Amino acid sequence: MFAQNPCFNSMELHELTIIQAHNGLIKQEFSAFELTKAFLDRIEKIDKKIFSYLTVTKDLTISQAKKVDEILEKGDETPILAGVPLAVKDNILVKDVKCTAGSKILENYIAPYDATCIKKLKSLGAVILGKTNMDEFAMGSSCEHSAFGPTKNPHEESRVPGGSSGGSAAAVAANLCTFALGSDTCGSIRQPASFCGVVGLKPTYGAVSRYGLISMASSLDQIGPLTKTVTDAKIVFDAIKGKDELDSTSVESRIQNSKFKIQNLVIGVPKEYFAKGIDSQVEEIVKSAIKKYETLGAKVSEVSLPHSTKHALATYYIIMPSEVSANLARYDGIKYGYSTSNNPTIQQSNNLLDIYLKSRKEGFGEEVRRRIMLGTYALSAGYYEAYYLKAQKVRTLLRENFEKVFKKVDVLMTPVSPTPAFKLGEKIRDPLLMYLSDIYMAAANLAGLQAISIPCGKVSNLPVGLQIIGKPLEEHRILDVALIFEEIK
Repeated sequence: MFAQNPCFNSMELHELTIIQAHNGLIKQEFSAFELTKAFLDRIEKIDKKIFSYLTVTKDLTISQAKKVDEILEKGDETPILAGVPLAVKDNILVKDVKCTAGSKILENYIAPYDATCIKKLKSLGAVILGKTNMDEFAMGSSCEHSAFGPTKNPHEESRVPGGSSGGSAAAVAANLCTFALGSDTCGSIRQPASFCGVVGLKPTYGAVSRYGLISMASSLDQIGPLTKTVTDAKIVFDAIKGKDELDSTSVESRIQNSKFKIQNLVIGVPKEYFAKGIDSQVEEIVKSAIKKYETLGAKVSEVSLPHSTKHALATYYIIMPSEVSANLARYDGIKYGYSTSNNPTIQQSNNLLDIYLKSRKEGFGEEVRRRIMLGTYALSAGYYEAYYLKAQKVRTLLRENFEKVFKKVDVLMTPVSPTPAFKLGEKIRDPLLMYLSDIYMAAANLAGLQAISIPCGKVSNLPVGLQIIGKPLEEHRILDVALIFEEIK
């Protein structure tokens, strides 16, 4: 077995990035088991306060780590993610592990297979620590809509971590994993990354297979990494990206051949993203971050995305609930998941419709039921053309807006959220106020674009994120641009 290097101890191992962990494992400064044990101990010690995990897969985790150690002892070539502990959002399937999607209706559901991204990570030897908390079926911007209780922001426990991938972001920020996977339907990776002060990448739609992701809105959902550094985000993205025969919407990313030079970079700053409503300190921090790029030689140009902030959110909140109402129809209390017919405390019914209705009422939370009803209404006869069809036309306009702007600029830079992390309970009873948290992120999902959130400053103790939006399938471009800021800040 390995002799642990005196320069490392269990209190330090959890702070390592992917690169640092890999180097330590290769040099045999610690074992994969020791690295994993450091995280398991830390989760047990502090996650009771934060509640970032719903399930910790201790036995599976230790088994995976020991297999990596066997490879390391043989001296075989070791992938960069081998032995590196990660957390997985609880709407991504891990075989033989509970997958709840943050919902009572799937409280006891055991995944029968691995999602494609999980299969890829397992093949590289990555060690899964467990499944993270989330807004129910990824519907929320605060991680308060989980059926099992809210996650808290590690920077200030009275604040939300963002949503819906709040558990994953909080786990990375609190050093409860080296990296995590999340999903982004309307900023659900970027906003919690911003609120928790970590890096969050939403890849281009289709760049990462959605096979094994519990569907919310199929034309918007995208799996992506939450990490401590931009370099780590690139490593994880390269590991999980690519076309998958099990997902017909998946595509290959473009490979950049030329070395990136900041002097050739043209940055677009959409004026609509700095309008009334943004916190003045957030605006100042984001503009200061953009200024740093200009100081280094990049050209900064004000651009206009007239439909982006004005119509994107309204468009999203018609298309998304419509797809939700269709995707969640499968949870009927018969096929799998929670069923009122299995509850002995509830009066039984021989009426199949009653079982459907009662199971869905008892199994789904308030926010999920709200969105199902909105979507069903938007798709109903007499309203389809007025709402859903019109929203799809506006979506086309949004995409055309971006295409036009990207003929002039290489990337766009904007705030991630108009405010830092808000207080727990502050917006939970006002759905519209909660939805407005997504105003700067919805357009990228509707247009299928890649975007990343990187930490760029703080308001008091609360992190603020800079959003970098790029052209489709050019993830390495925005990662290179983000890396520059990480290196100079």
